[in-house]
Formats: sequence, C-alpha cells, structure tokens
Amino acid sequence: MLRRPGTAKDVEIFVLPDVVDIDDPRLVPGTEIAVVLNCESLSDGIVVNGHIGVVFQGECRRCLTPVGASMDIAVHELYQLVLTDPDAFEITNDQINLAPMVRETVLLELPDAPLCQSDCLGLCPTCGIDLNHRKCACGGEATDPRWAALDGLRDQFPE
Repeated sequence: MLRRPGTAKDVEIFVLPDVVDIDDPRLVPGTEIAVVLNCESLSDGIVVNGHIGVVFQGECRRCLTPVGASMDIAVHELYQLVLTDPDAFEITNDQINLAPMVRETVLLELPDAPLCQSDCLGLCPTCGIDLNHRKCACGGEATDPRWAALDGLRDQFPE
C-alpha cells in the first residue's frame, strides 16, 4: 500500500481483549472487540478511519446499580514511516500494528464512572435508600457543619 498512494483496504476483525493486551474489568468477559477500518495509503503513511465496537459493564457511580452498554467508537488515526506527528503510530517493516491503536482507543473511551441515567439521584447519604425508586424519611441532605458560614452568606445574598 505504501508504494501506491491512494490505495485503500477495508479491514474487519473481531478480537478478544487479551489479544490486544487489554485486561480491564469494565469489559464484559468473553465478548469480542469489533474493529471495522478503512486504511488509505498516503505518500508518507497510512490513514486509518473506522469504528471500534465494545461492550462494557460497571456500576453507576451514584446509585451502584449495574450498568452496561455497547459503545461504537469512531477511529481516525495516522500511521507514519517517519514519525513527524507526535500522535501518529509507527509503521514498522512496511506493516501497521493495529493492536496498540485499538488498546489505546478502547481504554481512553471506556467510562470511568458511568451513570445508569443522566439524572440519577443516587443513594441517600444517611440511610442508603436508592432515591431513584423511593424517597427516604431522613429529612433532606445532611449539611457538613464546616460549610455553615457559607450557608449564612447564601441567605444574605439571594440569587
């Protein structure tokens, strides 16, 4: 491909996370990572465009209910023989290694603290009830006494 700029090749592969050195508990065990790419040759490298599909799991950061979804991650990467772009991947022996790019892309896009829904109310800090399903009888949020002086300012200067 490198000797003929403008040449394109479609690539579609399905790999297990350990093949691309991903050992992350957020990925659903046993599910494959779908990699669908179009590789186009340039005069000094190869442009890779496409999508990576992955299924993740975790806990909602507010209410701790199980969360999971499939993600479709857009990919736009550059491979170069001589690295002039600091974000480019290197072409070695006229071949591109997709594994580092797939690993980096997936790990950067996986949510660190997913939410079950964008307006999740979370757990009551006093009694622990999931506020998405029931109201508690705790009487509202407990205020940290260290913020009392600032609460007094809020009362003096209403919005």
